[in-house]
Amino acid sequence: MKLNIKEILTVTMILFAVIDIIGSIPVVIEVRRRVGHIHSEKATIVSFLIMMIFLFVGNSILEIIGIDIGSFAIAGSFILFFIALEMVTGIKIYKDSQAKTASVVPIAFPLIAGAGTMTTLLSLKAAYSMESIVIAICINVALVYIVLKNTMNIENFLGPGGIDIVRKVFGVILLAIAVKLFRSSIGIDFNM
Repeated sequence: MKLNIKEILTVTMILFAVIDIIGSIPVVIEVRRRVGHIHSEKATIVSFLIMMIFLFVGNSILEIIGIDIGSFAIAGSFILFFIALEMVTGIKIYKDSQAKTASVVPIAFPLIAGAGTMTTLLSLKAAYSMESIVIAICINVALVYIVLKNTMNIENFLGPGGIDIVRKVFGVILLAIAVKLFRSSIGIDFNM
Protein backbone atom coordinates (compact mmCIF):
# COMPACT_ATOMS: atom_id res chain seq x y z
CA MET A 1 0.00 0.00 0.00
CA LYS A 2 1.50 3.31 -1.14
CA LEU A 3 0.22 6.39 0.67
CA ASN A 4 -0.44 9.53 -1.33
CA ILE A 5 0.79 12.37 0.93
CA LYS A 6 -0.81 15.08 -1.23
CA GLU A 7 -4.17 13.28 -1.07
CA ILE A 8 -3.89 12.81 2.71
CA LEU A 9 -3.12 16.52 3.15
CA THR A 10 -6.03 17.52 0.91
CA VAL A 11 -8.53 15.31 2.77
CA THR A 12 -7.13 16.47 6.13
CA MET A 13 -7.61 20.11 5.13
CA ILE A 14 -11.16 19.44 3.88
CA LEU A 15 -12.13 17.74 7.15
CA PHE A 16 -10.34 20.41 9.18
CA ALA A 17 -12.33 23.12 7.40
CA VAL A 18 -15.64 21.26 7.81
CA ILE A 19 -15.10 20.33 11.46
CA ASP A 20 -13.88 23.91 12.00
CA ILE A 21 -12.60 23.26 15.52
CA ILE A 22 -10.72 26.59 15.53
CA GLY A 23 -13.85 28.47 14.51
CA SER A 24 -15.77 26.52 17.16
CA ILE A 25 -13.54 27.75 20.00
CA PRO A 26 -16.05 30.49 20.94
CA VAL A 27 -18.82 27.85 21.10
CA VAL A 28 -16.63 25.53 23.21
CA ILE A 29 -15.80 28.41 25.56
CA GLU A 30 -19.50 29.29 25.91
CA VAL A 31 -20.40 25.65 26.66
CA ARG A 32 -17.61 25.49 29.23
CA ARG A 33 -18.93 28.65 30.92
CA ARG A 34 -22.47 27.24 31.09
CA VAL A 35 -21.83 23.65 32.17
CA GLY A 36 -18.33 23.66 33.65
CA HIS A 37 -15.73 21.06 32.65
CA ILE A 38 -15.74 19.67 29.09
CA HIS A 39 -14.79 16.00 28.86
CA SER A 40 -12.20 16.35 26.07
CA GLU A 41 -11.24 12.67 25.96
CA LYS A 42 -14.82 11.41 25.83
CA ALA A 43 -15.86 13.97 23.21
CA THR A 44 -12.85 13.09 21.04
CA ILE A 45 -13.38 9.31 21.24
CA VAL A 46 -17.12 9.56 20.54
CA SER A 47 -16.59 11.87 17.55
CA PHE A 48 -13.92 9.49 16.17
CA LEU A 49 -16.28 6.52 16.50
CA ILE A 50 -19.16 8.40 14.85
CA MET A 51 -16.95 9.37 11.89
CA MET A 52 -15.47 5.88 11.44
CA ILE A 53 -18.84 4.11 11.69
CA PHE A 54 -20.40 6.49 9.19
CA LEU A 55 -17.42 6.19 6.86
CA PHE A 56 -17.78 2.40 6.69
CA VAL A 57 -21.56 1.96 7.08
CA GLY A 58 -22.78 5.14 5.39
CA ASN A 59 -22.82 3.60 1.91
CA SER A 60 -24.96 0.70 3.15
CA ILE A 61 -27.42 3.17 4.62
CA LEU A 62 -27.54 4.99 1.27
CA GLU A 63 -28.12 1.72 -0.61
CA ILE A 64 -31.01 0.82 1.68
CA ILE A 65 -32.74 4.12 0.89
CA GLY A 66 -31.77 3.97 -2.81
CA ILE A 67 -29.30 6.86 -3.17
CA ASP A 68 -26.05 6.52 -5.16
CA ILE A 69 -22.74 8.00 -3.92
CA GLY A 70 -22.63 10.49 -6.82
CA SER A 71 -25.95 12.05 -5.81
CA PHE A 72 -24.82 12.10 -2.19
CA ALA A 73 -21.56 13.78 -3.24
CA ILE A 74 -23.50 16.50 -5.06
CA ALA A 75 -25.70 17.00 -1.98
CA GLY A 76 -22.52 17.06 0.12
CA SER A 77 -21.02 19.75 -2.10
CA PHE A 78 -24.08 21.93 -1.42
CA ILE A 79 -23.74 21.39 2.34
CA LEU A 80 -20.03 22.24 2.17
CA PHE A 81 -20.91 25.34 0.16
CA PHE A 82 -23.40 26.56 2.78
CA ILE A 83 -21.02 25.76 5.67
CA ALA A 84 -18.35 27.79 3.86
CA LEU A 85 -20.79 30.67 3.34
CA GLU A 86 -21.50 30.66 7.09
CA MET A 87 -17.75 30.76 7.79
CA VAL A 88 -17.04 33.60 5.36
CA THR A 89 -20.10 35.79 5.95
CA GLY A 90 -20.73 35.04 9.63
CA ILE A 91 -24.45 34.57 8.85
CA LYS A 92 -25.88 31.44 10.45
CA ILE A 93 -27.88 29.34 7.99
CA TYR A 94 -28.23 26.31 10.27
CA LYS A 95 -29.37 26.95 13.84
CA ASP A 96 -28.01 24.56 16.51
CA SER A 97 -30.03 23.57 19.54
CA GLN A 98 -28.91 24.75 22.97
CA ALA A 99 -26.44 22.63 24.93
CA LYS A 100 -27.57 20.73 28.02
CA THR A 101 -24.34 18.85 28.82
CA ALA A 102 -20.74 19.02 27.67
CA SER A 103 -19.79 15.36 27.41
CA VAL A 104 -21.04 14.04 24.07
CA VAL A 105 -23.69 16.60 23.10
CA PRO A 106 -22.98 19.23 21.72
CA ILE A 107 -19.20 18.80 21.47
CA ALA A 108 -18.83 15.35 19.82
CA PHE A 109 -22.18 15.64 18.07
CA PRO A 110 -23.09 17.90 16.28
CA LEU A 111 -20.09 20.24 16.71
CA ILE A 112 -17.32 17.83 15.62
CA ALA A 113 -19.08 14.88 13.94
CA GLY A 114 -22.22 16.59 12.76
CA ALA A 115 -24.23 16.37 9.56
CA GLY A 116 -21.65 18.37 7.58
CA THR A 117 -18.81 16.07 8.62
CA MET A 118 -20.75 12.90 7.89
CA THR A 119 -21.90 14.17 4.49
CA THR A 120 -18.34 15.21 3.70
CA LEU A 121 -16.97 11.76 4.61
CA LEU A 122 -19.30 10.02 2.17
CA SER A 123 -18.61 12.64 -0.49
CA LEU A 124 -14.85 12.17 -0.04
CA LYS A 125 -15.22 8.42 -0.64
CA ALA A 126 -16.25 9.24 -4.22
CA ALA A 127 -12.96 11.04 -4.89
CA TYR A 128 -10.26 9.78 -2.48
CA SER A 129 -8.85 6.48 -1.18
CA MET A 130 -10.15 4.97 2.05
CA GLU A 131 -6.63 4.95 3.54
CA SER A 132 -6.25 8.70 3.00
CA ILE A 133 -9.64 9.39 4.59
CA VAL A 134 -8.93 7.21 7.65
CA ILE A 135 -5.54 8.88 8.18
CA ALA A 136 -7.13 12.32 7.75
CA ILE A 137 -9.80 11.43 10.34
CA CYS A 138 -7.08 10.35 12.80
CA ILE A 139 -5.11 13.58 12.22
CA ASN A 140 -8.23 15.71 12.68
CA VAL A 141 -9.32 13.87 15.82
CA ALA A 142 -5.85 14.44 17.28
CA LEU A 143 -6.12 18.16 16.42
CA VAL A 144 -9.61 18.29 17.96
CA TYR A 145 -8.29 16.77 21.17
CA ILE A 146 -5.39 19.25 21.33
CA VAL A 147 -7.75 22.18 20.72
CA LEU A 148 -10.32 20.98 23.29
CA LYS A 149 -7.58 20.55 25.90
CA ASN A 150 -6.07 23.99 25.15
CA THR A 151 -9.10 26.09 24.22
CA MET A 152 -8.34 28.94 26.61
CA ASN A 153 -4.67 29.14 25.59
CA ILE A 154 -5.56 29.18 21.87
CA GLU A 155 -8.20 31.86 22.41
CA ASN A 156 -5.71 34.03 24.32
CA PHE A 157 -3.03 33.49 21.64
CA LEU A 158 -5.19 34.17 18.57
CA GLY A 159 -7.56 36.68 20.08
CA PRO A 160 -11.05 37.30 18.70
CA GLY A 161 -9.68 38.83 15.48
CA GLY A 162 -7.27 35.94 14.87
CA ILE A 163 -10.00 33.33 15.28
CA ASP A 164 -12.20 35.26 12.87
CA ILE A 165 -9.41 35.47 10.26
CA VAL A 166 -8.67 31.72 10.49
CA ARG A 167 -12.39 30.94 10.15
CA LYS A 168 -12.77 33.16 7.04
CA VAL A 169 -9.63 31.78 5.34
CA PHE A 170 -10.84 28.21 5.81
CA GLY A 171 -14.27 29.30 4.62
CA VAL A 172 -12.88 30.50 1.29
CA ILE A 173 -10.84 27.28 0.91
CA LEU A 174 -13.97 25.26 1.66
CA LEU A 175 -15.98 27.22 -0.95
CA ALA A 176 -13.41 26.27 -3.59
CA ILE A 177 -13.45 22.63 -2.45
CA ALA A 178 -17.27 22.55 -2.63
CA VAL A 179 -17.19 23.84 -6.21
CA LYS A 180 -14.50 21.30 -7.15
CA LEU A 181 -16.48 18.43 -5.57
CA PHE A 182 -19.64 19.52 -7.40
CA ARG A 183 -17.77 19.81 -10.71
CA SER A 184 -16.17 16.38 -10.38
CA SER A 185 -19.50 14.81 -9.33
CA ILE A 186 -21.31 16.03 -12.45
CA GLY A 187 -18.31 15.58 -14.74
CA ILE A 188 -17.49 19.18 -15.70
CA ASP A 189 -13.80 19.89 -16.37
CA PHE A 190 -12.72 23.55 -16.58
CA ASN A 191 -9.07 22.62 -17.32
CA MET A 192 -9.38 22.85 -21.10
